[in-house]
Amino acid sequence: MEIKELVLKGQASLNSGNFEESLGYFEQALLLNQDDPDLWNFKAVALRSLGRYEEALECFNKSLKLDPRDKHAS
Repeated sequence: MEIKELVLKGQASLNSGNFEESLGYFEQALLLNQDDPDLWNFKAVALRSLGRYEEALECFNKSLKLDPRDKHAS
């Protein structure tokens, strides 16, 4: 599966409240490209939705480290 498809499936899962499933898609995407700040941000949102705040914060920070001007990191 390509990164774009994984992200789309991850976002759809996130939007429908399937946070564990969305996390899996984002983690698969990150296995293909760990240098994309958006992927780290998506993973962070999924983790935050699961109440896994420490891990989410680490992912948000990784996103910002890769792109300090990343306007999507929250």
